[in-house]
Amino acid sequence: MPRPSIRRAPPLTLLATEPMRAAWEYLSHWTQHQPVRQTAAATHPVVIFPGLASNGIAVGPLRRHCGALGHPAVDWGRGFNTGPSGEVGLWLDELAADTEALLEPIPGRASLIGWSLGGFYAREVAKRIPHRVRQVITIGTPFNGDPSHTNVEWLFKLLNRSTALKDSQLTAQLRTPPPVPCTAVFSRGDGIVDWDGCRHIADGPSYRNVGITGSHLGMGWNPEVLQVVRRQLAEHNDPIRPTGARRTPVLRAA
Repeated sequence: MPRPSIRRAPPLTLLATEPMRAAWEYLSHWTQHQPVRQTAAATHPVVIFPGLASNGIAVGPLRRHCGALGHPAVDWGRGFNTGPSGEVGLWLDELAADTEALLEPIPGRASLIGWSLGGFYAREVAKRIPHRVRQVITIGTPFNGDPSHTNVEWLFKLLNRSTALKDSQLTAQLRTPPPVPCTAVFSRGDGIVDWDGCRHIADGPSYRNVGITGSHLGMGWNPEVLQVVRRQLAEHNDPIRPTGARRTPVLRAA
């Protein structure tokens, strides 16, 4: 059973300071970020899914960080993330097919990294093509949250538009983890979504929660986030098998 939420939407004071804190984190990234040494053994690919209303440019620091570690890193290749269109389940099926095609020329199973809304995509894609995925890393993604516990309730409505699925069905689907190791990065200073909803129910061999200090909008270049990504990519670089070879069933509207 999902862990009951114990918090409400982040306070408006945190929301109001999001742009300023994200800008400061971006400045700190460029003034304090230390070059990373390429890891000779790091050869598996990385696909990065941007947050809502952002694109490959926004995840550029994260992509370059992964590349500097030796990983062939690409963004999702769809430009700006404007949210799903049409029936959500079919749209995600197409996204999974596009991701698999994106990975076709790159050997090895990939790490999927998703920021905010992009984290939902990473998790759902991993459910559909687990044979090409070694792990999922979500960054500020409220997959275990509730629409009433966020300052962007419209995000959940965006995910459920043009579909007959009930809210409870969609929430249950999004909370269901993919059959691969998952790491959830969250910040108690998140002014957009409830940090508690960005975590797994509990830590375990396959699911890990990592708290960092920072804003929601600045997570893509936050030094702590980059360190988490570096550690997880190294930890899961050895050949591993997904916990399930078959595709995870995905709910569909009747």
